[in-house]
Amino acid sequence: MSPTPPSSVRRVACIGAGVIGGGWVAHFLARGYDVTAWDPAPDAEAKLRRLVTAAWPALEQLGLAEGASPDRLTMAPTLAEAVADAEFVQESAPEKLELKRDLLAQLDAAAPPGVVIASSTSGYPMTDMQTAAATPGRLVVGHPFNPPYLIPLVEVVGGERTDRTAVEWAAEFYEAAGKSVITMDRELPGFIANRLQEALWREALHMVANGEATVEDIDTSITEGPGLRWAFMGPMLTFALAGGEGGMAHMLDHFGPSLKSPWTRLEAPELDRALRDAVVDGCDRAADGRTYAQLVAERDQGVIDVLRATGRLDGPAR
Repeated sequence: MSPTPPSSVRRVACIGAGVIGGGWVAHFLARGYDVTAWDPAPDAEAKLRRLVTAAWPALEQLGLAEGASPDRLTMAPTLAEAVADAEFVQESAPEKLELKRDLLAQLDAAAPPGVVIASSTSGYPMTDMQTAAATPGRLVVGHPFNPPYLIPLVEVVGGERTDRTAVEWAAEFYEAAGKSVITMDRELPGFIANRLQEALWREALHMVANGEATVEDIDTSITEGPGLRWAFMGPMLTFALAGGEGGMAHMLDHFGPSLKSPWTRLEAPELDRALRDAVVDGCDRAADGRTYAQLVAERDQGVIDVLRATGRLDGPAR
């Protein structure tokens, strides 16, 4: 059985309804899909509907598809019922390899033939997750960024036993669903964006551990510095501009020797109690009394304003 053409998909199943899975639910609902969700937690439906309600104002600003409504969400009592009539499946279970293997095998057994099944894993290769599936060819990674209803990027890659057609179908579907897609040619632990994030994160932890910078210093160095450029131009092109009219070639010729300077430490520091507490306490100070909900609302509005300011979203910034 051939899968539904990507642009014709109408019903999506979301397996796992936590922060990432719930974010996917909100995104798909806003794009006008019928969404069936399943999560084994007894309070999953209440939490999921609260998440969708909280996300909806931001989604309205982004622009809803025709017919989009939270009312098009259904919670299924079992995994099998959730995927019974799905045309695409997004798995977002906790990041535990054995759990992912077992769940993907169950989804493969229950989903209609030909339907592509994607995992939201943030680091596991699909090769390691598809080992127990009877038809692993339709299993792909569809790695989003938090929150999936707001951040456009999704990284798509298959495993050693994934059919290339499944990867291509998934990439086309995500694009039809309003995502910005990177289709990777090969597996890479952590994929692309997470590896870049992780390098910065580890260096930040080193600085805190060694008393070289505070949590506030580190965040300000990004939000008031390169982060403003990264919102619309990546580090490679940014560095190319640093080379002037000579571009990246001049940049590398001129600044290349500095790569040997001790500017970074890419091995992770020991995350002991002292470092853990220093980071947590620093984040608490940075929050300055604001609640989680207030911080989420500020973040959402900030991303929307940046998208508008850089011409990627119609309408004036607030």
